[in-house]
Amino acid sequence: MKIRIFSALVIVFLCLQTTYAQEEVYEFRTYELEFFRSADVLHNYFKDALIPALNRQGIENVGAFEEVGDALPKKIYLLIAYANIQAFQDSQDALAQDTQYLKNAHDYLVAGDDVIPYKRISTSLIRSSTGFPKMVKPNDEANLFELRIYESANEDALRRKVKMFNDAEFPIFADAGLPMLFFGVNIAGEQMPCLTYMLALKDMEAHAEGWSKFIVHPEWLRIIKVEEYAKSMNDITRVFLKPLPYSKL
Repeated sequence: MKIRIFSALVIVFLCLQTTYAQEEVYEFRTYELEFFRSADVLHNYFKDALIPALNRQGIENVGAFEEVGDALPKKIYLLIAYANIQAFQDSQDALAQDTQYLKNAHDYLVAGDDVIPYKRISTSLIRSSTGFPKMVKPNDEANLFELRIYESANEDALRRKVKMFNDAEFPIFADAGLPMLFFGVNIAGEQMPCLTYMLALKDMEAHAEGWSKFIVHPEWLRIIKVEEYAKSMNDITRVFLKPLPYSKL
């Protein structure tokens, strides 16, 4: 009888672990800026209000970036790492109750159409995968971030591409000297179905050296011949970013 009770408790525990265990969720915002308009009110909002408020919630990994080069329209990117989807949902409610945030964000929150510096905000939600479950904060030398979005023809193709990463690709990135900041499957946003990941590197020289090692890695040369992974991806978006001074990543 005791053995049966113990076994039942173990089963219940495992079920609860499965029910409540959640991957990290990343919110990735893109602010498309208006031409010939100062973005100071937005930068001040991030630096003095939003990021400190998120930190008070226990959300420490918040990155703010702009594109490398002079591409137009200019964009600002915000990356927020939540412990799980519930933390993402709770965060907005917490901001609404945070009097310090509301005070510090006042100039931004009351800014008129002629002051707000962006034309639109687009947002993606990304769930981390079992092969790379948590964000890895970059070292202090990282000053170049490569954002990559891999699109697939349908959900099964995406599943196979994610499996390719989970089963084999992450060690190849590590061996090649391409440190990954985060990796995940998009659960809402544009370009779906897709996955998104970001690399954190010192500079373009380190980027070129890392990818040159990646494409000749024996494990990479093996897995690209595996039939299961064939035609699992049909488009790549690549954007080079640099951290803004107040970024926490």
